Amino acid sequence: MIEQVSTTNSHGGVQSVYKHASTSTGTEMTFSVFVPVHAPGSSLPVVWYLSGLTCTHANVTEKGEYRRACADLGLIFVAPDTSPRGEDVADDPTGAYDFGLGAGFYVDATQAPFAQHYKMWTYVTEELPCLIGANFPADLDRQSILGHSMGGHGALTIALSFPSRFKAVSAFAPIVAPSQVPWGQKALGGYLGADQAAWRRHDSVALIEDGARVPALLVDQGEADSFLEKQLRPELLQGACERAGIELELRLRAGYDHSYYFISTFMEDHLNWHASRL
Repeated sequence: MIEQVSTTNSHGGVQSVYKHASTSTGTEMTFSVFVPVHAPGSSLPVVWYLSGLTCTHANVTEKGEYRRACADLGLIFVAPDTSPRGEDVADDPTGAYDFGLGAGFYVDATQAPFAQHYKMWTYVTEELPCLIGANFPADLDRQSILGHSMGGHGALTIALSFPSRFKAVSAFAPIVAPSQVPWGQKALGGYLGADQAAWRRHDSVALIEDGARVPALLVDQGEADSFLEKQLRPELLQGACERAGIELELRLRAGYDHSYYFISTFMEDHLNWHASRL
């Protein structure tokens, strides 16, 4: 059962926020959903958006500027939270922003104390799609996924793991090879343990090296992004795609950073790209 937190009209459709008791995480979870105007009894394709470090559903909902495009294209847009939350949910003991609350990395943790609640892979790939299918006019045979930064990592790894489910995948400034960068090494080690073999199914470059395929990828990356060289490293994805024969459109955007000013600028481009495949 889901409980409506807020709802408002926008571009002829309805933007809402809901909460529910999650069976995956054992916590209350919140998500936002935009549903365009549609004919009674009809169903619409679903675009999933996964957010980055420190974010909740609210960042893209308030700053993403996706509603007009989704209304024009007839797309449901769903944005979940980035981690479980609550008083009994484990967090980084140092209070760092890149691990723990707000930084679930879209994995199912196996290491204590995070394994109890950090089940974001199951939440995003199993539980939430069932809720969306049961409560909204969603055509789950037409799904696509995109994300930003940590959420770009999540979108890429999920699409590569479920290639028959998602008709399109794209990302803004994704963490493409978490096994090879500090953000990912900290998160995957903390959630999954020291055995790096377990990390590979949550690393886009490693998944491609191990045989995962999608027809095409779209990635936008700001050249003025302060995280570009140390944490994001899109050249690693480019090399993996070239070796695997995956069509990658990597667009380096001069002057753009890691913020929602960047994301909102190119959001319509991404949604048009998704709609053409849905």
